[in-house]
Amino acid sequence: MDNLGVVFLSEVVGTALLVLLGCGVVANVALTKTKGFGAGFLMVTIGWGLAVYAGVIVSYNSGAHLNPAVTLGLVASGATEFGLGVPVNPLSIAAYLTAEMLGAILGAMVVWLAYKQHFDAEPDPANKLGVFATGPAIRSYGWNLVTEIVGTFVLVLVIIGFSDGRQGATGGMAALGALPVALLVIVIGTSLGGPTGYAINPARDLGPRIAHALLPIKGKRGSDWSYAWVPVAGPIIGGVLAGWSSLVLLPILA
Repeated sequence: MDNLGVVFLSEVVGTALLVLLGCGVVANVALTKTKGFGAGFLMVTIGWGLAVYAGVIVSYNSGAHLNPAVTLGLVASGATEFGLGVPVNPLSIAAYLTAEMLGAILGAMVVWLAYKQHFDAEPDPANKLGVFATGPAIRSYGWNLVTEIVGTFVLVLVIIGFSDGRQGATGGMAALGALPVALLVIVIGTSLGGPTGYAINPARDLGPRIAHALLPIKGKRGSDWSYAWVPVAGPIIGGVLAGWSSLVLLPILA
């Protein structure tokens, strides 16, 4: 297997583990017959942060992007290499984006398997969808988009800032380090996650939303496709803006 194949597999596995544990903590909190039911948003934010930690640990070969917004933000910042020295070009970009989406779908499907009986017993279709996909506390597409842009901008700018010239040229969350990036995700969730549930990752939302649509989940309703563009477009815009801004801001702040 060549280096592109290795980083592809690394991104699939890392993103799958991220979504398995991240959507898993949501299932534990949201589904009424679980032992974690009602534990609250703080448990969700901590769980997602530690899910990122686990995903980063297992996907160091690829640089642990685990997020199309990170991949595109690195491209916008002028990165020339990804993990294992894979050059940045249309093929490698497509490989990362495809791997992240595939991993997210697979991770979400395993969550359904792990909680199958609880999905069957859950009376509220909204809770079932909420395990897989984010949704706004107040539905206002424009402002929801702004929230996702801001949260992802913070994520990607900090990742680029920490890795630039310090821990290698490949970039990604692995350059930041597993524990720091987990804490970063937690603070974004606790600070900026209230309005939308902070997807800050197109694959994290769209992949599980696709899984929700495809899986034979008992008593489910629609997958809220009218909102689905927000947690895709917002993070992409935020990540690319962070990449461009890093070219100006980080040399000034260094």
